[in-house]
Amino acid sequence: MQPHRPRFDWVATPPPGAGAPPARPRRGPYTGPPAYRTPPRWGFPALAWRWPTAVSGLDADEPAPVDRLRRRGRLASSALWMLAAVALLAAGAEAWRYVLLLLSRDGALSRGVVEVSDSLVVTGAVLALVAGLLALLGAVWWLFTARRVAADVAGYDPPRPDWQVLPALVVPLVNLVVPGSLLAELEHAVLRRPEAERPRPSPLVRWWWAAWAASVVLFTVTVVWRFRSGVQAEADGVLLNVLTDLAAAALAIATEVVVARFSALLAPVDANEVRRVRVVRVNGAPELGLRPRPATSRR
Repeated sequence: MQPHRPRFDWVATPPPGAGAPPARPRRGPYTGPPAYRTPPRWGFPALAWRWPTAVSGLDADEPAPVDRLRRRGRLASSALWMLAAVALLAAGAEAWRYVLLLLSRDGALSRGVVEVSDSLVVTGAVLALVAGLLALLGAVWWLFTARRVAADVAGYDPPRPDWQVLPALVVPLVNLVVPGSLLAELEHAVLRRPEAERPRPSPLVRWWWAAWAASVVLFTVTVVWRFRSGVQAEADGVLLNVLTDLAAAALAIATEVVVARFSALLAPVDANEVRRVRVVRVNGAPELGLRPRPATSRR
């Protein structure tokens, strides 16, 4: 005899979601833009527009490389123009001393004239030395920043590392060749030329190269000439001082032109110098036709 087993009724039901998908409601005609009984409270906050540096989480104290390039370019340009003016003043003082040397062959000169000439020569030499150091520091400071910005723009690093820049300016014989190559490489990157292409200096860079080499050669000859003795050697030294000061002025002007041109190519627009304008009206503009309002739209 089999034991008693409970009786079960099996009921099969479809799983959730297995049924037919609900019918999508039919889209009615366009009734116009949404209307609200009260002004909605969602959306952007009612605040004035702010510069991105005012947003929390951003470093407002660290300027962008392009902004640093503009600032250092202005500082370098000011120092270079000051050097050009002081060098011309020193050249004029040395030229006056040379004229006095020529006049002294026929007779004695006034003591006051000689003292004024000596004062101008000494003052011009000291000011030219100080202005030259300031211009050199400003130009080198700008050069490092320009190399960094040009590398970001061109997409590749400079061929020479930064530690080779300063030795290339002070090592004898090397400072006649390498500075021009550095400037040609910088121009190559500023103009967004391919990295594999050989740098070809423009006429501006070639003129700067010639002015730099002439200035270095004249400065070296003038320093060496001072070790000679004799009246004629001193007179020739005064003439060399005139040529050296004129070469320094020409080099300062050429360097300022290069700094201004490269800065304009790397940072063409300065947001601080752009004047904001507001459109008041447009004269002669064609009238725009409006689409007819749908009859089913709400008022």
